[in-house]
Amino acid sequence: MSSPPRPNPVRFPLLLLGIFTLLAALWAGMLRIGLTLPPLTPTLSGGHGPLMIAGFLGTVIGLERAVAMGRAWMFAAPALAALGGLLIIFGAPPVAGALSITLSSVVLILLFIQIVRLQPALFNYVLTLAAAVWLGGNLFWLFGTPITHVVPAWAGFLVLTIAGERLELTRLLRISRAGTAALLIVLAVVVAGAFIAPGNYSLGWRVTGLGLAAVSLWLLQYDIARRTVRAQGLTRFIAHCMLLGYFWLLAGGLIALWHGFIYGGVYDAALHALFLGFVFSMIFGHAPVIFPAVLGVRMVFTPWFYSHLILLHLSLLLRVGAGLLEWLPGRQWAVVLNVVALLLFLANTVRSVRRKPGHPQSAT
Repeated sequence: MSSPPRPNPVRFPLLLLGIFTLLAALWAGMLRIGLTLPPLTPTLSGGHGPLMIAGFLGTVIGLERAVAMGRAWMFAAPALAALGGLLIIFGAPPVAGALSITLSSVVLILLFIQIVRLQPALFNYVLTLAAAVWLGGNLFWLFGTPITHVVPAWAGFLVLTIAGERLELTRLLRISRAGTAALLIVLAVVVAGAFIAPGNYSLGWRVTGLGLAAVSLWLLQYDIARRTVRAQGLTRFIAHCMLLGYFWLLAGGLIALWHGFIYGGVYDAALHALFLGFVFSMIFGHAPVIFPAVLGVRMVFTPWFYSHLILLHLSLLLRVGAGLLEWLPGRQWAVVLNVVALLLFLANTVRSVRRKPGHPQSAT
């Protein structure tokens, strides 16, 4: 649902802040797994999840929508998310970062309400619901709920956002009423799990896991990637990203559904199947489309894009397997390889950018 970006001087600095937050989150993740690295700030390791989900992804999602709409006040959503990330990185009182990110989700809801008024389509209602779930999770976090109990709401935010975006692209396939109803039901299950978890952690994760697994099966059945995977070039690469991501969404959902009260290596396996395997597969696939829209540049697809995609998924296989087996050294090696894959993604993306404004080769 992107339109040509209107000039705005803050979009590039906000994207850089988002990437800075991502790098800090990666460092925090390596500290958290027990690797011997300088701590940089005393509280950095505890901020890994909020930095990755709220700081980085909240900034990028808000920035994409603000650029598409082009209204100055809407840039408050990514700006507040980025500010929250910085507050976490530099050790401000926890409530400060949580408050800034909560306010970001409020602005994001207002942004989507404006979008719905202009285009009252089903996928925009799903995106608005995603922002509302994010706000709900952030409010729980702000008022002291443990982050582990908030994670299902953050997961729901990302899964509903991606489902809404994919639904927008599949609307041309004329999905039946039964198919649409099925999607709404499984998304409702995800939302239910998100709001059960703060009060009943085990049940909340089982319900969330059921919803995530069902969403993955729906996407595998209806997503346009099933057709475009037979194309060439960038379109085929994007389809591979989507289909691999749906596999990890299914895996993460099944782990949560089976174990319920997840902790230790199982917790690591479930979360990173979702947040790395699914979410970053979506980022890898959408980056060649979103970055040109956000920054007003063009990107040239090269087969090198497959290097970061393959490395991410191979290292994730090691991480999930090691997590389920509670094999710490395997998880530590996997974390290092995960970080290398994401850094390689950033490097390949920068290498592919061309200064002259234009459009990506294709989309799916």
